[in-house]
Amino acid sequence: MSPQADHAAVAREVLRIEARAIADLEANLDGRFADVVERILAASGRVVVCGMGKSGIIGKKIAATLASTGTPAFFMHPGEAFHGDLGMVTPDDVFVALSNSGETEELVKLLPFLRDNGNAIIALTGNAGSTLAQHSSLHLSVAVEREACPLQLAPTASTTATLAMGDALAVALMKARNFQAHHFARFHPGGSLGRRLLQRVRDEMRSWKLPFVAGDAAAESVLAVISEGGLGIALVTGALGNVRGIITDGDLRRALQVRQSGFFSATAEDLMTPDPVTIGVDSNMSAALELMARHEITLLVVVDDQRVVGVVQK
Repeated sequence: MSPQADHAAVAREVLRIEARAIADLEANLDGRFADVVERILAASGRVVVCGMGKSGIIGKKIAATLASTGTPAFFMHPGEAFHGDLGMVTPDDVFVALSNSGETEELVKLLPFLRDNGNAIIALTGNAGSTLAQHSSLHLSVAVEREACPLQLAPTASTTATLAMGDALAVALMKARNFQAHHFARFHPGGSLGRRLLQRVRDEMRSWKLPFVAGDAAAESVLAVISEGGLGIALVTGALGNVRGIITDGDLRRALQVRQSGFFSATAEDLMTPDPVTIGVDSNMSAALELMARHEITLLVVVDDQRVVGVVQK
């Protein structure tokens, strides 16, 4: 076997071990996970994530994910915590301790302060009988059968499992908070989504070659307009440029099923959904995205003083 093949075999084994670690987490998940989510939701403070070494690196990522998805959080280094940073922890905060062994000295030393401060303590460890697990308010197991490291020394599968559990918590919390894309964009103004949502609808809408049809247009003409427009829709407008209805690809399919041979005798007015959802040309894109999410649609008709001037899509 070539050296390249040996490297690939090692990689496959590592991936199998780490995939198995995450699969085991799923299999062993129980009601304690829901208890943790509810405890964080009920807290009026922030989530303070704390870990040492490799667990600390994972903790920084978990805290960042929580903060960007609607759960105020920050990472605290346990060594710095013991030398003054505990002043940042309020009684309303939830303290999340990460330690595979559950015996990390720097974390264990913080327990008396946290208990005296009235903090809820959530421990993510690989040992349910450990000091951290036994002295926490709630414990989530991130135990793994073995590390991917052949020496069983370097944290590998255990850190992957902890990271995955942190992601599971963040996603469960964001769904419970009904956290939407426009909320995400507010916390990411430097990203492409943030820049887009901070703009006006007029900056993002398509205003050229709009697929307009008259109400008396034949079904065959509607098909042609939808195909040429490239948006999957036709806009039925009145004499003053106001929108009377919208026809989507789905509307055409349903009409074909119902009307069958009589489909081509139908007009645009027969096929349209009247009074489509619209948005003003000077509205923020964040409002547009929220409106699309609320109505479970992917496109809005943009109007300026009731006259159709464009369309905007997700």
